[in-house]
This record gives sequence, structure tokens and C-alpha cells, in this order.
Amino acid sequence: MLSQASPAYLTGFGGHFATEAVPGALPKGRNSPQRPAFGLYAEQLSGTAFTMARHENRRSWLYRLRPTADHRPFTAYGGAPGPSFDRGPEPLAPNRLRWDPLPEVAAGTDFVDGLVTAVFNRTPFELEGVALHRYAANRDMDGRVFFSADGELLFLPQDGRLDLLTEFGRIEVGPGQIALVPRGVRVRVMLPDGAARGYLTENYGAPFRLPDLGPIGANGLANPRDFETPVAWFEDRDEPTEVIQKYGGKLWTTTLDHSPLDVVAWHGNFAPWRYDLASFNTIGTVSFDHPDPSIFTVLTSPSSVPGRANADFVIFPPRWMVGEDTFRPPWFHRNVMSECMGLLIGEYDAKADGFSPGGLSLHNLMAGHGPDVGTWRKASEAELKPAKISGTMAFMVESCWPFEVTSASLSTAQSDYDMAWADFPKAKLP
Repeated sequence: MLSQASPAYLTGFGGHFATEAVPGALPKGRNSPQRPAFGLYAEQLSGTAFTMARHENRRSWLYRLRPTADHRPFTAYGGAPGPSFDRGPEPLAPNRLRWDPLPEVAAGTDFVDGLVTAVFNRTPFELEGVALHRYAANRDMDGRVFFSADGELLFLPQDGRLDLLTEFGRIEVGPGQIALVPRGVRVRVMLPDGAARGYLTENYGAPFRLPDLGPIGANGLANPRDFETPVAWFEDRDEPTEVIQKYGGKLWTTTLDHSPLDVVAWHGNFAPWRYDLASFNTIGTVSFDHPDPSIFTVLTSPSSVPGRANADFVIFPPRWMVGEDTFRPPWFHRNVMSECMGLLIGEYDAKADGFSPGGLSLHNLMAGHGPDVGTWRKASEAELKPAKISGTMAFMVESCWPFEVTSASLSTAQSDYDMAWADFPKAKLP
């Protein structure tokens, strides 16, 4: 087994990388030589159809100790329920919903067994839609690996760091950072701090990309240079390893006699990465009015309709507020897009109470929402001078598809969320 004290990274988003953990393992001038170095197996992992336009095509070539085709049949996973599309018997009412942080989990719970689905839309086999899960774990996934055939996985730690051991290399990610593991890529989730909790976004549609900037110009928001992809790293372990696959919204399992994290070298543009949210270059008003929240988009997964996202990943980071004669928190609004929001750090500037780090809220399409009474009153009466919003990091997963809620998640929603908008005074006309 080869290892290193801490992971190393290559920088850039969507670029073509080439890396080898053993000198000479990466073929030169061809992808699939007759006899790869050291008897390695050449294997292509495709994240898009072969015939996609070149600028849209994502694939990587892996050079590994054994091919991934070497496994026994998968059977239904018998552990914790994990991700679930259990909608319940009744149609989902068009109500606003909010949840408290997850409760403590039993000792010995790893990432897979501590994964709970909150909201979802579409189904994985449609190759459209997105789901938001939450996780709480207190045990390493030693002896096991996980992957999703349904979609790419965006990790959002809220408390505790994760050490993601993937087929491509190692990624360390903690609160304030995000990491993406592409569809189909094996990952073992280790807990350097002994326990961790956070959110997991699963995107079934077009792979996340950086949004176009339009009139903003060439720079701003999430800049490509700040994304980090791991260098090659591998395990040479001939011991039983359970492989848990998410497929069709359910979990399946098989056991290998070796670790599948055995990629000695790879090249391509379909690979995991991490990003520090503090690197986001926030754009905002320097005159008046609160801009549309699209200016906070870190990543987007387009739909078939131009300008309408299958999924947007949006953050609300620390920033200056300077707008003159402006109600500065997010305004009251109804939206054709559906919004699911979580809180990583601190407080969210549109909610005074009831929304804690690790919590979640859902406002489906055309649901009226915005600041609660306390926030509205404070912002309406504030002396308008430059003010810094600090010590916070909220995020939103926005989708053109309405979200559904699992029956288990629905049963744990806050019962009094609608009261956040109670007791607004009536406007007084002359």
C-alpha cells in the first residue's frame, strides 16, 4: 500500500489532468497499449456519452491493478435504510417545510449507514433531477467503499472533517469546503475527527459546471483556478472489501477480495475535486436594490431548456451590504424554481429563529417566502450604513423540478414553520 502524509492536488476546473503514483505507470502517446506498464489494466470511465461535443465530453482513463469488471453479483443491501424514495401514500401538500439538525446516531454508524434522504425530484433513471441527503457518522468506512451509479455526489461538511479516499486519489474536506465525487467513482469516507455530519447533494442530471458569467465578464464568482483535483494515490490491499452501490435509488452490495481503490495512474477530465467556499468572489450591489440570488451560484447543472437549471448550487457567504434605500435581506418572493436550503455555519440573514446549522428548509415552486417577522422589522428600521455579514455560510440547491419529501422526512418536519410569517402588520394607506 502506498500512502502519503497529506493529499496533494492539481488545480483548475474541468481541465485535462495526468498523474501517476508510480513513475512509468502512465502510458505515453496512447490510451490503451497492448501491454500497459507493470501489467496494469487500462479502463475508461465515461461521465458523458461518447458522442457529446468535445467541450462537453468528460472521461478519464484509469490504469489499475485489477479491472472493475472483476466482481460477483450485487444483492440488496441489508444495512441501514440509507437513501430512500419513499414518498408516502398521500400527495405532498404545497407547504413550506423546515427541519432541525439530525439527532445523534448510534455508536458505530459509518457514512453509508448514517445517510438519510430529505428531498428529491425526478428519478435517477430519467437522468434528470437532484436529491439532498443528510449524513451523521461516528465510524470510519474501513473495509467498505461506496459509489453512486445514479449521480454525482457533492459533499458539504457541516461539522467534522472527511478524508475521502477515491479511485483517483485522496481529498481532505472540512466545514467551509465542498468536494465532488463523480458518478460511478468509488469512495471510502474516513473521519479524522472521529465524527462528522453534513449534507450530500446527488445530481442525476448533466454534470455540475461553472455558470456562464455574462455581463459579469471573465472573472468572479467561483474561479476555475481555486478547484483542486487529487493526484494519483492507490491501495494495494488483498483483503475483503465490501462495495456498496446506489442504483435506481436503492443500495446494493457485493464483496471483493481486494480494495478497488487501486488506480496507480490516470488521465482525463472526469475526476473528483474540492473547493474552499471562502474563495468565492461575491458580486453585489454598490448602489441600490438586492440583486437576484443567481449571483451567488457556484455550480450549475443545465436542463434541456436554456437558462433553466436542473440544479443550481448556490451559497450565501460573508459579504458587505451597502445598498442605499434598500431592504437588504432577501426580499419576499415566489419563484418558478424550487429551493432547498441548508446552513453550514452561523446564522442565515433572512431568518432570526428556528434555522440552525445542520437544519434544512424547503420552498417548492410558487410558495411565498422571505424574511421572517423579526428580520423584516429589524431590516426595515435599520440605519443604512455599510455593514459586514460575517460568520455565516448558508447554501441552496435550486431546481426547476418540484421537490418531493420522503415520508420519514415529512414526519420530522417542524410543525410551526408557517408561524415565521405570522403577525406581519397590515400596510396603512393614506
